[in-house]
Amino acid sequence: MSIIKTRRIFFALSAVLLLVSVVSLIMPPALNPGIDFSSGSTLEVRFTKQVNEDSIRDKLASLGHQNAMIQSMGQNEFFIRLKSQESGQTLDRGLMLDALQEIAMIDSSNFDSVSPIIAIETVRNATIAVVVAAIGILLYITWVFRAVSHPFRYGVSAIIALIHDVVIILGVFSVLGKITGLEVNAMFIVGILTVIGYSVNDTIVVFDRLRENLLIDSARSFEESVNVSILESIGRSLNTSITTLVVGFALLLFGGTTIRELVVVLIVGIISGTYSSIFVASHLLIAWEKRELAGLLSRIPFLGKRRSTL
Repeated sequence: MSIIKTRRIFFALSAVLLLVSVVSLIMPPALNPGIDFSSGSTLEVRFTKQVNEDSIRDKLASLGHQNAMIQSMGQNEFFIRLKSQESGQTLDRGLMLDALQEIAMIDSSNFDSVSPIIAIETVRNATIAVVVAAIGILLYITWVFRAVSHPFRYGVSAIIALIHDVVIILGVFSVLGKITGLEVNAMFIVGILTVIGYSVNDTIVVFDRLRENLLIDSARSFEESVNVSILESIGRSLNTSITTLVVGFALLLFGGTTIRELVVVLIVGIISGTYSSIFVASHLLIAWEKRELAGLLSRIPFLGKRRSTL
């Protein structure tokens, strides 16, 4: 069975997914930011008697917070997240508590606010974290695969696969944000960093098998070695991904809204990461080895005259 002969099909599929993601990100609003990125407030409140979640939602909607996120935390206790820009007035803790008191007596409450300055700092730190992680991965893979020829290619291919996964996740959140109001918050960043580790780990499994095959049988062509390595590791990758996805879907169904963004990132990232490690990263090595990347660049306007020597 030859998987690598159909690599152009996989490249085309990835190109379509990336194009859809980029187009959705270009169309405003690109993403639907949560309070971690846009500022807002959180309120933990415990009532003295049983309260219906819908009654809380209706009361907050009357104050201008139609899209408030409400999560039950146990008996008569709720966690509420509010965006400051949902209403034209500043969030007022006393006003909200007075309104909720009309539903039932409040036993205890805890109010926190995220300012725009903190939100901007969160975005900056998240971006730095992703960039630093990518650089570290590139250097580490290049060093680990120094025993084979062109080890830098392995690191670059892994990073391209990683970018592939992150862009697709952003595209999914962009589309779902426009359709269902799915937000990008701190949990989203946690999920992105987790997916980066998962995707790179899956890619290294295939690359490590390829390294062993290249050292064991140097007479075999590089293309054939890649195909054998994929076939030998695909079962492990799929089994690991499927069992993880089962847990992910269980959390999506029963985990509640507070971790919904994290779970969605993990599910999309696992699917995309498994696909990219098998059908993108390894195939990029072949395209690089056979100078197909240079041929592709030569077809792009303004780049054709500067054809790479890849």
